[in-house]
Amino acid sequence: MAKAKHQQPGGAAAAVEAIVRPVVEQMGLRLWDVRFEKEGPDWFLRVLIDRDEPLDTDTCEAVSRAIDPLLDQADPIDQSYYLEVGSPGLGRRLTRPEHYELLAGQKCAARLIRPDEQGRRELEGILVGLEDGVVTLRTEQGDATFPLKSAGFVKLCDDENLFG
Repeated sequence: MAKAKHQQPGGAAAAVEAIVRPVVEQMGLRLWDVRFEKEGPDWFLRVLIDRDEPLDTDTCEAVSRAIDPLLDQADPIDQSYYLEVGSPGLGRRLTRPEHYELLAGQKCAARLIRPDEQGRRELEGILVGLEDGVVTLRTEQGDATFPLKSAGFVKLCDDENLFG
């Protein structure tokens, strides 16, 4: 468990991202997301990495070993936490504009906070993209658009046919 100081939880992920992104990219990987999350009494710093071919535990361990001393030195977080480096996995959430560019043409699902004009809260279709804060999905009923801020989440549907 690492000990740190001088940072609010809301800004912790951004501070960590600035430290780890160059290392992750230098290792030929993409930084998918950085999350600082509380689970029970513990805080977890999750650094999610990705690449075109499948990730393995050796790659995650190598990234962890590379960034851990940098995080210890920079000390960007105000409380104790556990560092986890891993893949965003199946059904990954799209949390950044670059995710929408990278996954355009893929099947995605969205859950809206409130129903849209057609009364839908659940949408599924091919991701067209994100433009000016508006997501477009090509559904069986035609294009569906919604403000990104009105979505509880948007995620990749790459986990549907695993057992079928």
